[in-house]
Amino acid sequence: MKSNKPKYSFLLKSLSLLMLSASLLVSCSKAPEGGTEAKTDSTETVKIGVLHSLSGTMAISEVSLKDVVEMAVEEINATGGVLGKKIEPVVVDPASDWDLFAEKAKELILEKKVKAVFGCWTSVSRKSVLPVFEENKSLLFYPVQYEGEECSQNVIYTGATPNQQLIPAAEYMMSKAGGEYKKFYLLGTDYVFPRTANKILKAFLLSKGVPEANIIEEYTPFHHQDYQTIVSKIKKFAAGGKACVLSTVNGDSNVPFYKEFSNQGLTASVCPIMAFSVAEDELRSMDTEFLVGHLAAWNYYQAIDTEENKKFVADFKAFCKKNNLPGGDARVTDDPICWAYTGVYLWKLACEKAGSVESEKMKSSLYGLEFKSPGGLVKMDPKNHHLAKPVMIGEIKKDGQFDIVWKTDGLVSPEPWSKLTSPDKDCDHVSHGGTYTITK
Repeated sequence: MKSNKPKYSFLLKSLSLLMLSASLLVSCSKAPEGGTEAKTDSTETVKIGVLHSLSGTMAISEVSLKDVVEMAVEEINATGGVLGKKIEPVVVDPASDWDLFAEKAKELILEKKVKAVFGCWTSVSRKSVLPVFEENKSLLFYPVQYEGEECSQNVIYTGATPNQQLIPAAEYMMSKAGGEYKKFYLLGTDYVFPRTANKILKAFLLSKGVPEANIIEEYTPFHHQDYQTIVSKIKKFAAGGKACVLSTVNGDSNVPFYKEFSNQGLTASVCPIMAFSVAEDELRSMDTEFLVGHLAAWNYYQAIDTEENKKFVADFKAFCKKNNLPGGDARVTDDPICWAYTGVYLWKLACEKAGSVESEKMKSSLYGLEFKSPGGLVKMDPKNHHLAKPVMIGEIKKDGQFDIVWKTDGLVSPEPWSKLTSPDKDCDHVSHGGTYTITK
């Protein structure tokens, strides 16, 4: 009788060889050239940067912009993302440190490889990062009103230009409906936006016949807390009547400023404050009982009575509650929140129109682009990187919301360069050497 051992041995050897071959095939499929382990394809998601202060003096305003950008990303991802890819937000904290803004912008662009960045609030932070974006041909979506006098190929300005906020507000205060004010105290935080804004405002007031003696300018540092002396000056200035404050005070300094204003017996009926950097989100941190009647000029308010805006407000509250964000469903929306949200959608639409997420390929698709924002229909200017939008004046109510007391009939086209201070300048979208063109 023959033994079966050799036969079984042969079968075992054959099976071993098959298993070894399979193992080698699997190993080869995992290892790219160089023998390193394969990683998940980075093109499966599209990274965007979120560059807002989550700490420091500007956190009072900027944290909510980070939150709403993440909400927009979640909404877009739920409907398929952009060009079939999910969006991955990369959040950093520049901590209200202007030099750190530039460092974090470099980190996002060069290390994290983001395709666009949504961020900044103050003009000094925007000025800090501007060279980074221009040198690396990346794109910043900037959501806050600003002083103009700039038009970079690498910034999309979704906030207001001076003719969409500063000038209409001053005109309103001088009008019969606004109180026919004749004396103006220009108070601001000491940096680029307030100083340039007040240069424009002063030129406008002088052009309307306001005597120079009726215009006072004063500035305080970031995070300034003691407004006793300044408010005493304002009280003396307002003693003769028909005086108002045009305020470009930024960040958490607004809390002690308005508190001291009330402490010294100044009310909106005596000397109203027209603010350019105080909205619903800042009012959450303030005792609004003593702020009733004071004013602000913006292009969006939570009080806008449309179905689109009601849904936006409800969605933001629900998002904050679901994600256990501070304030939960008691959170509010405001102008910069609206334009931060709008910026993400404009980027998505432009990418899809261009068929690319690369900044140099998609940014021209923004020109003339329309979007139905929570504040209504807006349109990217066909020549520059700014939005045409409505302008509104709001009056503070006891509940921290605004009563919209005045608005334009339609969209106001953006004018980045003030005719009062830079009459011969305009910006053109034709790029030469990575910079914008100034045309006369």
